[in-house]
Amino acid sequence: MRHKAKKKIEENMVVDNSHQEFHEPDSPAASSGLGGQEESAAGIAAETQESAASRDAWEKLEQNLKEELGQEKDRYLRLYAEFDNYKKRVARDKEELIKYGNESLLYELLPVIDNLEMAMKHSSNDTASATGGGGLAQGVEITLKEFLRVIDKFGLSPIDASDKMFDPSLHHAMTQVERDDIDENMVVEEFRKGYMFREKVLRPSLVAVSKKTVRSDSVGEETLTLNTDTDTKINIIEEEV
Repeated sequence: MRHKAKKKIEENMVVDNSHQEFHEPDSPAASSGLGGQEESAAGIAAETQESAASRDAWEKLEQNLKEELGQEKDRYLRLYAEFDNYKKRVARDKEELIKYGNESLLYELLPVIDNLEMAMKHSSNDTASATGGGGLAQGVEITLKEFLRVIDKFGLSPIDASDKMFDPSLHHAMTQVERDDIDENMVVEEFRKGYMFREKVLRPSLVAVSKKTVRSDSVGEETLTLNTDTDTKINIIEEEV
């Protein structure tokens, strides 16, 4: 009897245990899977941040390179323009050197021309011309003409000042002469011939300039500009008669 009761108790215990839920503890593999997902998400976030930082760095580098390229381009254009101007300046200086290279030589020859003209002028008025002196005058004249012909090839030409309006860029006024028969500021006499070297005044003409007659009851002072380049002036004093 006791044996049957014990057996029944055991059967009841088995039945009760069958109604209880069976919960097994989480396995280590499942725990490690969740941790891996968290680490993977953190890695992706870090990579995203690195990618954004890298993209910003590349964009900044690209912008810097564009700015440097623009600066180098501007520098190149400036250097090219300066070099082009330098070539033009050298070519212009070379042309000027060729064009006016004989200027100093021709200037030194002007006194020789003056002396020949003076000798010809005096010899033509020499009374000895009737006794054979005319040959000398003719020789001087021929020499002067030939000399002028030669220097004309090099661009030297005399300034025509006679009966011309006074021009301060071409004429150097030495004095004034009262003349009522002609206009004021006309060249009435040439003391020394002037010369042009191509388009340049090599030596201005020394001249006398006309002015209107001043009444005898007037006293005054007149200033005449001799040379506009040097601002040289001469005062002509008119005294009461």
